Amino acid sequence: MSAEALAAKAEKKVSCICYFGGDPSPQMPHSLETSRLALEKAKAENRILRVCWETSGYMNPKMAEKAAEYALESGGNIKFDLKAWDEALNIAMCGVSNRPTLANFKVIGERFFKKRPELPVLCASTLLVPGYVEAEEVENMAKFVSEIDPNIPYTLLAFYPCYVMDDLPATSRKQAIESQKAAGKHLTNVRIGNVHLLS
Repeated sequence: MSAEALAAKAEKKVSCICYFGGDPSPQMPHSLETSRLALEKAKAENRILRVCWETSGYMNPKMAEKAAEYALESGGNIKFDLKAWDEALNIAMCGVSNRPTLANFKVIGERFFKKRPELPVLCASTLLVPGYVEAEEVENMAKFVSEIDPNIPYTLLAFYPCYVMDDLPATSRKQAIESQKAAGKHLTNVRIGNVHLLS
């Protein structure tokens, strides 16, 4: 589907476009053009249209900044899924280095977060994978985030075994609370998401 055809679907009853569910990074040129066209139309019609992103952040830095610009301008948000602080662990879990993701997060945090802290343009989440991403890893990630701004919201997500990682247990309540406490040493807004999955 062309960017024009997709943008046309953001009609008057649509107030938010959210790119997620399978990382949008591989289709960034398409989603950025779709967003530009949809926002132009919404502006001409004097209506609200927010643009939001949920991403690994593993993308061209200029495209990451453009996504943040659209999120800021529209009242939307960009959420980075920070998988791991340790590069070797990130490579083991995801097959790629986390350095481009962390660099993009840092630039967006430094350039955009303070422009709208009351409805944050940037936030982060980390999946608590038992045996891999636990309190120490989370604390290292929280330190990194806090160096940008300690008020950036950070959500810790429960892992549930499925697909190729179906041999691990679900995140325990104990692991989630320990991780939240570790992150809370550095950040002001740490929460545990999807608590219904905790074992």
